[in-house]
Order: sequence, then C-alpha cells, then structure tokens
Amino acid sequence: MGNVTFGVLLESLGLYSIAGLMIVVGLAIFEVTTPYSNWREIQKGNIAVALATGGKIVGLANIFRVVESHHDQTMDVLVGGSFGFLLLLVTYWLFEFLTPSLKVNEEIGKGNIAVGLMAFLLSIGVSLVVGAALVR
Repeated sequence: MGNVTFGVLLESLGLYSIAGLMIVVGLAIFEVTTPYSNWREIQKGNIAVALATGGKIVGLANIFRVVESHHDQTMDVLVGGSFGFLLLLVTYWLFEFLTPSLKVNEEIGKGNIAVGLMAFLLSIGVSLVVGAALVR
C-alpha cells in the first residue's frame, strides 16, 4: 500500500471528476430515452422510477470503479467507462424489447415497484459482468 501524497490526491480528484461527469452524462442520456421525466417522477414520489434511476447510478458508478481501479491512463478510463455505459444502455433497451408483454418504461412510469426493482437489479447485475469483462 502506498502513501497518500498530494499527487495521489490530485489523481483521485481527477478520476472522481471523470466518473462523476460520465454519470451525469449517462443519466442525461437515460433521461432522453424514457417517456417520462425521471427527476419529476422521483419528486412526485414514484419509487419505481427512483429504483430504476438508482440502479443506473450504481451501475455506472460500479463500471467506473472497476475501470479506474485497473487502468492508469485517463483515456483508458474514458473509453472503458463509456463502453461499459453503452452496454448498460443497450441492456436496458433489450429489457424493454425482450419483454413485449411487459411495457417496462410504461410500468415504471406508472409506479410499478416490482418492475422498478427488476430494472434496478438488472443495472447492478449487468454492471458487475461488464466491469469484470472490461479488465481482462
């Protein structure tokens, strides 16, 4: 274990900033892909939307955590994290597409907590697999 130096703190701040920015960008993209306003629904108390959105936040954070812990170069973190985000986004779309009898976004928008919880767990589960795949 190394010493915590000013350089380490500065590098940590940079990685934190990159991950934070990418999570904000990711959430903005997810916001555009849902037929409802995530933040408005959360403000109204829609737990299903809060779960689905929270899963996306934790999923994105986990992907960046793994990428940052295994790569030293900023570009590697950006590329790996962005690719991980893309896979997370595709998985969310596949969840909607592969369950034609269940309109995922519609159910989450209506406050169906069971569907929101499944979206939460899907985001977390996929982020664990994607994170592991990105550091091979």
